[in-house]
Amino acid sequence: MTTPKYLTGDAAAIDEFIDRFDVFLLDCDGVIWSGEHVFEGVVETLEHLRSRGKKTVFVTNNSTKSRQEYLKKFTGLGIPSDVEEIFGSAYSASVYISRILKLAPPKNKVFVIGEAGIEHELRSENVPFIGGTDPAFRRDVTPEDFKGLADGSLLDPEVGCVLVGLDFHINYLKLSHALQYLRRGAIFLATNVDSTFPMSHGFFPGAGSMSMPLVYSTGQKPVALGKPSQAMMDAVEGKFQFDRERTCMVGDRLDTDIKFGIEGKLGGTLAVLTGVSQKEHWEASDAVAVPAFYVDKLSDIGLVARKQ
Repeated sequence: MTTPKYLTGDAAAIDEFIDRFDVFLLDCDGVIWSGEHVFEGVVETLEHLRSRGKKTVFVTNNSTKSRQEYLKKFTGLGIPSDVEEIFGSAYSASVYISRILKLAPPKNKVFVIGEAGIEHELRSENVPFIGGTDPAFRRDVTPEDFKGLADGSLLDPEVGCVLVGLDFHINYLKLSHALQYLRRGAIFLATNVDSTFPMSHGFFPGAGSMSMPLVYSTGQKPVALGKPSQAMMDAVEGKFQFDRERTCMVGDRLDTDIKFGIEGKLGGTLAVLTGVSQKEHWEASDAVAVPAFYVDKLSDIGLVARKQ
């Protein structure tokens, strides 16, 4: 097993590391911030990378926000950014539905389990949908619902796809609708299959936890459009036109971020220890992925700037 190179505190190694790449794909949750807390030194580190002519792209599996909403968060947290630098799983899924699946009437609607971020990105791609944040689905299930779902009278005949993302209002009614659509042949998609996500220095159920009841009840697995899906890598590369050999994936999760970079045959992967995965996870014999480099925190690669 390859041993990752530890960069923290080694100015020469960090300088050499940065020189190897032109593009840095950065995860957000657990790398840039945890909830509304920006990790110390992140802004300065991003400025340092950009000052050296490096392209920074924020590739996130969080589907609750659209790119515009993410831009507002970046701005509100004092992180200079541009909407064109942001590539989220909600956007990736919307592009996949509109440009790859190309759903046609009469089965061109999407049933959404998720938050407003998915809805915004579907609208940006002119994809019709139901569900999501509609208050009609944010309630308890009733005996009438069971009857109408079973006989199909409550179902929209135009739904041809079920898209599942992180949903802070997940409930039995939404899952029941999704199950019936899938049993009737709808395509099963997920923005991502993260088991958890970091928030406020803790961990909470991720988007993958939303889709698991449907996986269990149907025996199907969704096509995932977030990391580590290479469909997402192809979409990111298509948008930004980078050289994979000169690109590095930076993240906190082995099973999404690091695996994404390795399977995408990027020139390098950098793990940070401020999120989900820790050193013992890649040292395990059954490690899902092993990074090429690691640091304690993202700002450690800004050490060169502080030394100058």
